Amino acid sequence: MNLSEKEISYKTINSYSTLNKLTSATQKIIFTCHGMGYLSRYFLKYFKELNSTRYYIIAPQAQSKYYIAPKMKYVGSSWLTKENTLTETNNIINYFDKIFKEEKINTNHINYVGYSQGVSVIMRYIAKKKIQFDKLLIMSGGIPKELHANNFKYLKKKSTIYYIYGNKDEYINGEYLNDELKKIKSLFKNVKIICFEGKHEFNKKLIKEIIK
Repeated sequence: MNLSEKEISYKTINSYSTLNKLTSATQKIIFTCHGMGYLSRYFLKYFKELNSTRYYIIAPQAQSKYYIAPKMKYVGSSWLTKENTLTETNNIINYFDKIFKEEKINTNHINYVGYSQGVSVIMRYIAKKKIQFDKLLIMSGGIPKELHANNFKYLKKKSTIYYIYGNKDEYINGEYLNDELKKIKSLFKNVKIICFEGKHEFNKKLIKEIIK
C-alpha cells in the first residue's frame, strides 16, 4: 500500500459574532475566544450584562463543527487538536487578522478574553502578532507549552494579565494547576491570579468586574 498525505491551500469561509454596536460612544472593545463545544453566537450570552453602549464584543467562531453527544442534536465546535496543530494555528491567525481588518479595529490596546480551549488560540495569536493589549483574561484553560517569556518581552508594563480558575475545576487542579501557575508567572511580570468558587465554567461576574 502506497499511502501519502498531501497538503493544499484553498479559500474558505467562516463566520464570527458581535454584540452591541461599535460607535463613537464605545469605550471598550473585547475580543473573546470560546471554549470547546460552543458556538460564538451563544457564547456571547455571557457578556450581555455589560453596558451595551460602552462595550463592543467580538467572538470568532472555531472552524471545526461537530454534533454534541449523546443526543447528537446540538452543534458545538473545536479550535485545535494535536493533529496538524501548527498549520491549524496559522489558519486561525489568518482568520483573526481578517476579522480585525473587516471590523476596522486595531489589535492593540483592547481587551482579550480566552476561555477553556480558547485560551490557547488567543495566547498564540497575541504572541505571534506581538499585540500590546490592555487586559488579557485567561480563564479555565491551558497555556500553550511552546510559549516562553521571550515571546512576551515586547509587552509594556501597563498590560495586565489575569489567570482565572475555579477551585473545583475538574480539569485544572492538583499538579497540573501548580504547573500552570508557575508557567503564567514565568511568562508575564504583571499577573493577577484569581480563584473563584466553582467548577470548569465561565464566570461572567468576574469578567464584568475586571473589564470595567
